[in-house]
Amino acid sequence: MRACVTQPDTDPGRAAHHRALERLYRSAPINHAFASELAIEGEGRARITFDVTENVFHAAGAAHGTIYFKMLDDAAFYAANSLVTDRFLLTTAFNAHFTKPVRGGRVTATGVWISGKRRVLVAESRLVDEEGDEIGRGTGTFMRSRIALSGLDGYADTAP
Repeated sequence: MRACVTQPDTDPGRAAHHRALERLYRSAPINHAFASELAIEGEGRARITFDVTENVFHAAGAAHGTIYFKMLDDAAFYAANSLVTDRFLLTTAFNAHFTKPVRGGRVTATGVWISGKRRVLVAESRLVDEEGDEIGRGTGTFMRSRIALSGLDGYADTAP
């Protein structure tokens, strides 16, 4: 994954946007089914932590690929959407590589914006287990939708 050098979050408007994206993540019904947490770490950078338990295992006793995909896609998506303050992005393509099974514990997905800022953005993500071993990686393209972020309940909510 290519490194992305970003400046610290010093713009109060940007910081507020990043906290609103974190609230939006928490408000999505799909995320109520998983023990996960999003942190926007600055412009173009996002981190999701997730606890892998038996309830997400496939028949052979390891995390199902849908978990890998979701975490990789979400980390890349939020890294990209951290740069877009007016519109919700949509995933238009995502390429995922699963490199190692995980049978439990804390997993971290990190997303980094790579290119594009107007209509289409590209971001990469990496998934690592508790030992720091890479278990997956992905690259996604995301485009601006017609959906205003300000109109989404989770984003607009000012409660902590």
